Amino acid sequence: MIPSIRETSPVQAQYLAFIEALKACGFEGDLNPDYANRTVLATDNSIYQVLPQGVIYPKNATDLVRVAELSNLKQFRDIVLSPRGGGTGTNGQSLTDGLIVDISKHMNRILEINAKERWVKVQTGVVKDQLNAALKPYGLFFAPELSTSNRATIGGMINTDASGQGSCLYGKTRDHVLALTTVFMDGSECTSHPLDKQDFDAISQRQDRVGELHRVVNDIQKEHHAEIEAKFPKLNRCLTGYDLAHIRTEDGQFDLNSVLCGSEGTLGFITEAKLNVLPIPKCSALINVKYENFNAALRDATELMKAGPTSIETVDSKVLNLAMGDIVWNTVEEFFPPTAGKTIQGINLVEYTADDEETLKANIKVLTDQLDARAGDDTSPSIGYSVAWGSAAVSKIWTMRKKSVGLLGNAKGEARPIPFVEDTAVPPENLADFIMEFREVLDSYNLAYGMFGHVDAGVLHVRPAIDMKDPEQEKMVRVISDKVAALTQKYNGLLWGEHGKGVRSEYAPAFFGELYPQLQRIKATCDPRNQLNPGKIATPHEHIKLAAIDGVVTRGQEDRKIPVQVWEGYSEGMHCNGNGACFNWDPKDAMCPSWKGTRERIHSPKGRSSLVREWLKQLSERGIDPIQESANAKQQSFWKSLYGRTKNTLAKRRGEYDFSNEVMESMAGCLACKSCVGQCPIKVDVPSFRSKFMELYYSRYLRPLKDYFIGGLEYMIPTLARVPWLYNGLMKPAIFQKVTARLAGMVDSPLLTGVNLDTQLQQLGLRYAVAENIRELSDEDKQRSVIVVQDAFTSYFETQVVIDALKLLKSLGFNPLLAPYKANGKPLHVHGFLKAFENTANNTAEFLNTLSNTGIPLIGIEPSMTLAYRSEYQKVMGDNAPNVQLLQEWLATKTDSLAEHKDNFAEGDFKLLAHCTEKTNAAASMKDWGAIFTALGQELSMVDVGCCGMAGTYGHEAQNVATSKRIYELSWSQTVNADENQGKLMATGYSCRSQTKRIDDLQLPHPFQVLLGQLSAE
Repeated sequence: MIPSIRETSPVQAQYLAFIEALKACGFEGDLNPDYANRTVLATDNSIYQVLPQGVIYPKNATDLVRVAELSNLKQFRDIVLSPRGGGTGTNGQSLTDGLIVDISKHMNRILEINAKERWVKVQTGVVKDQLNAALKPYGLFFAPELSTSNRATIGGMINTDASGQGSCLYGKTRDHVLALTTVFMDGSECTSHPLDKQDFDAISQRQDRVGELHRVVNDIQKEHHAEIEAKFPKLNRCLTGYDLAHIRTEDGQFDLNSVLCGSEGTLGFITEAKLNVLPIPKCSALINVKYENFNAALRDATELMKAGPTSIETVDSKVLNLAMGDIVWNTVEEFFPPTAGKTIQGINLVEYTADDEETLKANIKVLTDQLDARAGDDTSPSIGYSVAWGSAAVSKIWTMRKKSVGLLGNAKGEARPIPFVEDTAVPPENLADFIMEFREVLDSYNLAYGMFGHVDAGVLHVRPAIDMKDPEQEKMVRVISDKVAALTQKYNGLLWGEHGKGVRSEYAPAFFGELYPQLQRIKATCDPRNQLNPGKIATPHEHIKLAAIDGVVTRGQEDRKIPVQVWEGYSEGMHCNGNGACFNWDPKDAMCPSWKGTRERIHSPKGRSSLVREWLKQLSERGIDPIQESANAKQQSFWKSLYGRTKNTLAKRRGEYDFSNEVMESMAGCLACKSCVGQCPIKVDVPSFRSKFMELYYSRYLRPLKDYFIGGLEYMIPTLARVPWLYNGLMKPAIFQKVTARLAGMVDSPLLTGVNLDTQLQQLGLRYAVAENIRELSDEDKQRSVIVVQDAFTSYFETQVVIDALKLLKSLGFNPLLAPYKANGKPLHVHGFLKAFENTANNTAEFLNTLSNTGIPLIGIEPSMTLAYRSEYQKVMGDNAPNVQLLQEWLATKTDSLAEHKDNFAEGDFKLLAHCTEKTNAAASMKDWGAIFTALGQELSMVDVGCCGMAGTYGHEAQNVATSKRIYELSWSQTVNADENQGKLMATGYSCRSQTKRIDDLQLPHPFQVLLGQLSAE
């Protein structure tokens, strides 16, 4: 490896000067010209990749006025600005080679909720689900529903006039906008809302950009009313972007918001929004209608609409099968029972809502009677149905449907379903015929594809599978796009049903026809120099062209610069498609703690994937093979390489630039909790490629001392445990803690218990799982035996947890054997000691496999260490990885035996805080805890919390302490300190228990300790 070289081009110099000028004029937000931020925001959820010159995060509207006014100075009139929210666009809407203005980081406050009048005022960086969480206590919600609702901002929804499931009832975002506050490029501000004649006359007299825009839009409406009426189709979706058809409201008021909604940041910076909100339906149900033929599902949707549902969504077999292989299926499987002898090729999800159960059941009965009547008919398009009752069940299914968007990107192979013709809208009665011809186009190119969408609105999302790294396959984007555009017009539809135009604005002149010059008039009025998101929606002048779908750099063009063997060697991060699931707003969701704790996009799975891809590309362009370099790193001598590593480290401290250092900053912030592996629809595995990167990085730079301490702890600890007084004596005093923090970068180090397991086993009448002891077991004893695999953390820092687990198992009639201690190696993997980890894994696997070959099952207490055997170990040795189950996975298979002991347990009601790795990478095992507690007569509920912020040793590393505690505050602190939870909480993870002890001085028990306590209370 050699350092990346950062050169400043004249264009970059101009943008750096602009950023410096912003700083000088008092800009209060964040200014980020660094390459890492630029790289991460070079992509969205589209096929495109455009490197911006910088990223700025305004703190408030005043910052945006500063940006606008500065852009009017002569030396900055070429500066390009692109507003950005959640970055979930599928058409490159917010991508730019200029300056990205991201309002989501700071401008995300809910300003006012007026429950009585049913409106809310928000800054436009607020996330849709964040808003609905705040509205829920009032029984209200913001209606437009999106598959990306947990990360899409209100500003993004306004700028794309977004809609989704339920739009036939609730309409689009525009239908719920009461007022918008916008900063225009001359620095003027305006709060727009429907105006009567007197108010319009007053505002149109203004001699700034605001007054001029009102006059121009009004003139367009008057002069072209007939053409607008004829050109705009009468569809639920209408035409996104400068919606001329709704300049006048039904009662004749002038509404500028119809132009601003869907404008994709091409007219101004929308800073605040006043929105209409609605009562949450009190009752809901979902009928899942199954089909053997997807076309039958599409055609049947029109018939199902006659039964008056709230909405109808459809998914094809490809999407359904991907969902079945994802963590999300554990939550919805019960609602999709198989039909004997039938293969499901499509499903219609038919939702009903009502304000009372009686009305809901009556409405549901209309459709179920219809479905029952045709059940025995061989000509029936459907092959069965099921009903999910209640908002909780309905929400689970809609979550699965939402995730289908991202799941399509997780197809096998290099050809992945991608969005470029995905949100066409046609009259619902034309949908089946339209899709038939659409499929003929795709089939003619032998393309695989997935389909899902809103059949009630005539919108279907189609994602053809193309390997964009292949130049020949990339050409199909143009060919297919042209054919689909023509096909859409043939069926009186729209090319942009709900996701906005973006780069696909190229087709706007063809769809708008003679009205397109009027869109240009609007653009020229607001942005005469074409500085705001140029190339999208419309241009200010005829001689300026719109962006072209094959004229913008794609991710595939950049990715093909990475050699195949390198791509495959880092495959865990290569297929991120930018869907942004890792930007999930919900603090009670495990994904992704470092993003939630910092609100910096470089500290997210998407950010880290983007950075490692750029790093690999840079290495490849310099003729460096990181796979070979990694192999060399495993062989290099520590002492021989010391000089080079020291030299590079000193150069780094002097400020010499190396892009690797920016990548390292991002990787170092990862908690390695593996929530990305379980929750990312693409299965991006940050801890795996992070370890590979760190291995190579530290072959060039000196490692911090803490890494050696953490990596070696599993090996040192048996020796240290013999003299716990010495270890604890060094770790406990405040003065030594300061020394440890300064020298080793570690804080709040856990203390050894000093409890001798050998003695405890003897007192319990139990034995170690060694060959001699196992041979002495009778067949009957073997049947009730289980081997408990030790880990360093519980065995030495929480020894009582191990003892209590053994006690409980024995009390339940089992014969627990304790496996002799062996290092697991996970800390080594986390910190990129891959050679040492491979050696440890091979050695420990051989030992555990010997135990497994006895026929006695192996179980582990600590979730993250136990799950390493089925993840990190499998990457090293494949099928030879040892089979070690989680405690609950094994015990849940013994519920009949457990039930025999039920009467020995006092009744109890408890709440479980699960380890984030466990609940995202072994989701099914969460139900196992329920089965165990139920069998023993206990009430158990799962508490929704995100990550505790500790994640192994992350929270003990001095550089991470502040973020660790901030993550804990997001969801754990409130839960742990809630009065109703006192005495009921328990935690499965060692790190979780450590964090609650450290921050709240509360020792949460392990579930087995709780059960043991209930047994003792009898």
